[in-house]
Amino acid sequence: MSADKKTIRVVIAEDHTIVREGLRALLDVRDDVEVVAEVADGRAAVEAVAAHKPDVAILDLGMPELNGVDATRIIRKDHPTTQVLILSMHSGEEYVRPAIRAGASGYLLKGSGLSDLVAAIQAVSRGDAFFSPAIAKIVLHDSRRDGRPGGREPQPGDALTNREREILQLVAEGKSSPEIARQLSLSVKTVEGHRGRIMAKLDVHHVAGLVRHAIKIGLVTPDT
Repeated sequence: MSADKKTIRVVIAEDHTIVREGLRALLDVRDDVEVVAEVADGRAAVEAVAAHKPDVAILDLGMPELNGVDATRIIRKDHPTTQVLILSMHSGEEYVRPAIRAGASGYLLKGSGLSDLVAAIQAVSRGDAFFSPAIAKIVLHDSRRDGRPGGREPQPGDALTNREREILQLVAEGKSSPEIARQLSLSVKTVEGHRGRIMAKLDVHHVAGLVRHAIKIGLVTPDT
């Protein structure tokens, strides 16, 4: 690598071990990319970014503890110099749009080759955008629509606070109120209060409805 070429420091967050280790193995052989940390959930990703201050965070969407969308939102708010690249198997609008709105600079499908992965890392590290072709069509369509009077249509999860989104994800992952309370250092009563407000905002009356909404707005994926 030439002396004037900067090494791009990367954090990888992916809950499937074989995928995470495979990504690291592919990137470790390059002299222009340094993997400074690899983690298995969204909360650990936020902590790794805080600890290592990488140039790029590569995030899966359907991670436990904290999904990729909310992890992106936190990272971009608290560590604006770290760019986020989503690496996902999902190409549906219901996954892409929340990730882009949360602040992701790139969205790459897992079927992409190594050359695309490296190009995406390089692009977002420069502050540019990089999208797989199928994703680029969605982004282009949205940019044209948002430029028209009225902008985008309200989304189901727009009314939820960050804490409510966090609790909704944990409910959808099957955690009970006491488990959520312990994980988030809250009282059970506080968690129950949040659950009640989430149900009211989403107009649902049972856990199954909460799970469907969590999937719909990209907090969890059907295979989580």
